[in-house]
Amino acid sequence: MTGPAPRLRRLPRPGLRTTLALAFAAIAALVAVLIGAFGYHAAARLIRDDETADFTAALDSVDRQVEQQVLFPGDFSGPNGLSDDLVRPIRVTTQSLDPDGRVLPGTARIDLPPTPDDRELARTEQPGRTATGLRHGRDGVLRVGVVSLGGARGAVQIIQQVGPTEKLLTELRNRTIALVAVVAVLAGAIGRLLARGIAGRLVRLTDAAELVAASGRLDVPVPAAGTDEVGRLGRAFDRMLVRLATAKEDQRRLVQDAGHELRTPLTSLRTNLSVLPALDRLPPAERAALMTDLADEARELTQLVEELVALAADRRADERPTGVVLADVVRQAAAQARRRSDREILVEADEAVVTARPDALARAVGNLLDNAAKFDPAGTSPIEVVVRGPRVEVRDRGPGIDEADLERVFDRFYRATAARSLPGSGLGLAIVHEVARSHGGTAFAANREGGGAVIGFTLGS
Repeated sequence: MTGPAPRLRRLPRPGLRTTLALAFAAIAALVAVLIGAFGYHAAARLIRDDETADFTAALDSVDRQVEQQVLFPGDFSGPNGLSDDLVRPIRVTTQSLDPDGRVLPGTARIDLPPTPDDRELARTEQPGRTATGLRHGRDGVLRVGVVSLGGARGAVQIIQQVGPTEKLLTELRNRTIALVAVVAVLAGAIGRLLARGIAGRLVRLTDAAELVAASGRLDVPVPAAGTDEVGRLGRAFDRMLVRLATAKEDQRRLVQDAGHELRTPLTSLRTNLSVLPALDRLPPAERAALMTDLADEARELTQLVEELVALAADRRADERPTGVVLADVVRQAAAQARRRSDREILVEADEAVVTARPDALARAVGNLLDNAAKFDPAGTSPIEVVVRGPRVEVRDRGPGIDEADLERVFDRFYRATAARSLPGSGLGLAIVHEVARSHGGTAFAANREGGGAVIGFTLGS
């Protein structure tokens, strides 16, 4: 029983550098071949047409002279013969045939035996009869034209050597082929140099990406030089690594801070839970206080977990930015805050339209209002919300913010000294800062003239 036929191994594909070099050389060679071919054929045509024109001009000149006057074969020989005037300006030669069709002694210039057609033209009575064609002699290929002198006086041969021209064209063709080969080799070399510059950066970028994938390191140096697409790709990859490193650091700090903050309510909750077995033996007042503490700790722990989830979860992918009237979002958040805190909240807003995530904005505004109500629980002055364009301000008449705390109120889990006795996780304003940052804006905090604080955020364009 025969097994399955072995599969042929696929040859490895050439690298990008080799591919670019070969492509560059192939394109350059193709262009050189086309230019060389067109150039050669154009030059060959011009040369051949020029020689044919010279031959035709000489033939017509002899034909006109023969028809205009009575000429003999000897008239084309000697120092004053018509042959020298005929061939001087053009590249042809002549030799005369006697009435018997033999080459007249003294006029032979090329070893070209007369043909029967030549002898017939030499014996004809009609002047100016012509015959042309190509012949092969010892001197190579010849273009020959024979003109009868008439009256059986002989004929004249007009001869043009084709061999030197074809030899010249052959040399031109060989040089063109050599030039194409040189161009292809040079193009390959230049293409390899260009590919080394382009593909080299891509190879380094690929190595950096593979190192990140294999090691998990985000501090890998990335080649980002150049203003072309490869340079842009390198810079984009570098910015991506920076964003990933920042996100990873934020995640690490969040976990550390969350562990620290969760430890306190969990310890307190565990302590109170340890007392539950002896609950029946406690006085009613202590029993009620214990149950109240447990409810407060559970509520505080629940709020802390909810805010941690809201801060850690990236919901930007779930909620798409859309055009919203910022005043509508603020008014809705203010209505919910009134029901929670039973405080008077005044909203002064224009009708500016912003591109944002409505749920995220509502949470940020709600956190600002809860923060204002928390720090001024017994306040008689209303909480004010002012919206001007992409800027939202929440103003209260609470105790304000210490100067030392102004720069840190938006840090995660940070709680000022005056706020440590109040409920809360220290994440509300951090969420406001994160929402503003994700919209290209900033969060701000300042003390209000006459007492209180002004806390808010702006949205980017």
